Amino acid sequence: MHILIVESKAELGRLWQRHLERQGHLVDLAFNAGQATSAIGANSYEVILMNLVLEDSASTLGIADCARLRQPETNLVFVSDSTFFSAGMLFATSANARTLVRSETDPRDLTAIVEYYGCHA
Repeated sequence: MHILIVESKAELGRLWQRHLERQGHLVDLAFNAGQATSAIGANSYEVILMNLVLEDSASTLGIADCARLRQPETNLVFVSDSTFFSAGMLFATSANARTLVRSETDPRDLTAIVEYYGCHA
């Protein structure tokens, strides 16, 4: 499975990447919106794992829209520590959003969630 991680905290993104790669997945890592949209334009992904709040203040919903337009079959798994976003609001604004979990979710559990939505596209 080919997965894109969009996470501005490099250490956290690499932690998720290592867990997914250990399960045999091909994983690309983007640290900002520009890298994410370039990756979406150049590759095909089953799942995009994305933090709702990036440090560069980029709109992750804009990245989600880009993914929906270029890769409508790609499932989006969002992570966030923010209480600003509710799952209901997220699903109303992003048609291919599948779930919203806390960023401190155990990486093994996050890997299982990504695998589930990657196989049930």
